[in-house]
Amino acid sequence: MHSRWILRSLIASALATSAQAAVLPDVQKSSSWYSNAEQVITNKLAQTTKDKAKNVILFVGDGMGISTLTAARILQGQLAGQSGEEGYLSFETFPYSAQVKTYNVDAQTPDSAGTMTAMISGVKTDVGVIGVDEDIERGNCATVKGNELVSAVELAEIRGLSTGVVSTARITHATPAATYAKSADRNWEDVSDMPESAVAGGCEDIASQLVNFEKNLEMRFPGIDVDGIEVAMGGGRRHFLPKDAAFNSADARSEVEGDRTDERDLTAEWQATYSSGTYVMDKAGFDAIDASTATKVLGLFNESHMQYEADRANDIAGEPSLSEMTSKAIDILDNNDKGYLLVVESGRIDHGHHAGNAYNALYDTVEFAKAVQAAADATDPEETLILVTADHSHVFTIAGYPKRGNPILGKVVSVGSDEPSLASDGMPYTTLGYTNGRGFADLGSETNADAIYGIDPNSGRKDISAVDTKAPGFHQETTIPLSSETHAGEDISLHAKGPGAHLAQGVVEQNVVFHLINQSLGLLND
Repeated sequence: MHSRWILRSLIASALATSAQAAVLPDVQKSSSWYSNAEQVITNKLAQTTKDKAKNVILFVGDGMGISTLTAARILQGQLAGQSGEEGYLSFETFPYSAQVKTYNVDAQTPDSAGTMTAMISGVKTDVGVIGVDEDIERGNCATVKGNELVSAVELAEIRGLSTGVVSTARITHATPAATYAKSADRNWEDVSDMPESAVAGGCEDIASQLVNFEKNLEMRFPGIDVDGIEVAMGGGRRHFLPKDAAFNSADARSEVEGDRTDERDLTAEWQATYSSGTYVMDKAGFDAIDASTATKVLGLFNESHMQYEADRANDIAGEPSLSEMTSKAIDILDNNDKGYLLVVESGRIDHGHHAGNAYNALYDTVEFAKAVQAAADATDPEETLILVTADHSHVFTIAGYPKRGNPILGKVVSVGSDEPSLASDGMPYTTLGYTNGRGFADLGSETNADAIYGIDPNSGRKDISAVDTKAPGFHQETTIPLSSETHAGEDISLHAKGPGAHLAQGVVEQNVVFHLINQSLGLLND
């Protein structure tokens, strides 16, 4: 009797399931929207997870908030001849993601110094300070001692892993600096930037700390033996050279390239310390590096920040792209059988936004996505954890209501229309805009977003009827006049794949990123 009841129940259940499936009309089941979304769940059910990684690569898109991701995704698709909305940036296909809170200990809307310190050390801190905790007083050298944090890069070195730091910003700028330096002020990039009291107090400028990284780490922890950062590439050569025209590089833009007032040539000091290392300052030198045999590389490709990706062809001596630097760094670091930790920053996304120029911010984001894809293609997903995130967002918005496929850099054209929509003031407006900043500028084909700093701010509504807003030199309108567009305080995203990636879930504090790295690499294991 009992067996018959079970059999009837199973049959009833099967019939019910079949009946439920039959409820769906063909128009629904055959829809690509339906089947594509169903495949997403199927893929997630097939996922397997491992906890430990051999290598970790942390990508940071500086200023790459959610609206930047959406706009860059659409631009990427439209550059490929599609409508754009349906695509994904490379890392948006990663299986795990989280929402990240970015505030600093003393600031609701953060800066890069505090946020990167949190990600790379596991401890949130104040705005404007590098590698030290919240007990620091910004600009006060005397408060550094005793408040220094240990970064994941330092821990990886101690554990015998290879390490690398790559950025399109100055390598002494806040985000890359937080991986190797301790400073009471993010602006102490070289000795000429520091007050005399700080120099007299024994504080070391950030560029000097990069060159002395190995020595300083061994002094802090007597008995350890590390071999220093294997790969450091970015801009910022001026902070490594004496303020003397005799030390100018071949592609110097300034009459005197170097800023240092202590007569030190840090590029020469680095080469003296690492006699088998390779110092390069242009694309030709970069291309000549043999990654299979290189042991140490210092690449300083510009006086200040490297070029925007859209402006890179205009560099005097030529620069590698972020994708090229990422691939080269991996090829060098993976010579170590113990593994590696690589940090890659796209610094110029942030600078494009500060200049109120969506064109450059988005083109650099697309290049950032290519760099992530290059890393994914060059590594084994069974042994390499790849994390992709931002440090903070910007006051960058996507307005309503453009029709599907409308050029993301264009004026709003609504559904069913071929003409730009008009606002209540009778003038057209763009899909993309900024809440604050320098405001409108029409610089035509200019691909350097920083060109706007040479002209007066121009906030408020303008008649852009005859302006090509898709041109590189168009700077979006703004409401609130400021000398520079600002960061924003909303959460940003974290995308993960590889061993330990499944721990990137939910809404988390930004300092959790350090613990994801530590969990996967076992940096603090005895």
